[in-house]
Amino acid sequence: MKPVTLATLRQMKPAGEKIACLTAYDYSFASLLDRSGVDLIMVGDSLGMVIQGHDTTLPVTLADMIYHSRCVARGVARALIVVDMPFMSYQVSPVQAFENAGRLLQEGGAQVVKLEGGAPMVETVRFLTERGVPVCAHLGLTPQSVHQLGGYRAQGRDAASAGRIRQDALALQDAGAGLVVLEAVPATLAATITAELDIPTIGIGSGPECDGQVLVLHDMLGVYPRPSPKFSKNFLAGQAGVEDAVKAYVAAVKHGRFPGAEHCLA
Repeated sequence: MKPVTLATLRQMKPAGEKIACLTAYDYSFASLLDRSGVDLIMVGDSLGMVIQGHDTTLPVTLADMIYHSRCVARGVARALIVVDMPFMSYQVSPVQAFENAGRLLQEGGAQVVKLEGGAPMVETVRFLTERGVPVCAHLGLTPQSVHQLGGYRAQGRDAASAGRIRQDALALQDAGAGLVVLEAVPATLAATITAELDIPTIGIGSGPECDGQVLVLHDMLGVYPRPSPKFSKNFLAGQAGVEDAVKAYVAAVKHGRFPGAEHCLA
């Protein structure tokens, strides 16, 4: 099968074909996800929690992300690889972001970099994309801002914050972002944003109307020893093995069976 590109994902949006995404942090799982039909593999800074055992993603370094991205890239032949830019690797200036994004592409094998934040990141996204670095934006619950947000809390529940997220999404698209992750926002807000944007939206806890869905691999396999988010689901339960669980997840996303109402915000 042909490799998945940003152009592929943009074609899937108007066709109504859902995008299945999972995180991976190593060669073996990346290879399994790739052959199981996952369209998008995200090397998330969530590795700080599920791999390294931290309470937040904040301790993750650029060196960590390059190492894990390089491992994942060796196992992938088809899926598009999106890699998180960790905390303090892009917030100082657009030039800093460009230098570190370049390292993720050159040394880590990333094909797209993901960064968190709305209006303050618009100029950085524009700087990167004008210089040939593909960008995935991330709005709503942004884990690198966990202390400012007061914990892992849903976002966009009131009219003012919902309006800001919506405007941020449009501004980031205008700046050149090729994708946007919407995390833990109400399903109605995610549906509105998805309809307004030309670029695909990838939801996590944000309802079924997003163009695609992503879960942290360790949550969807039920192996993370701490409580998983309410919007997650254990797909390994009732399956013969990990590969069957991943294929069940892909099928559930593709056929609109996941997320269900119990995995969404009102």
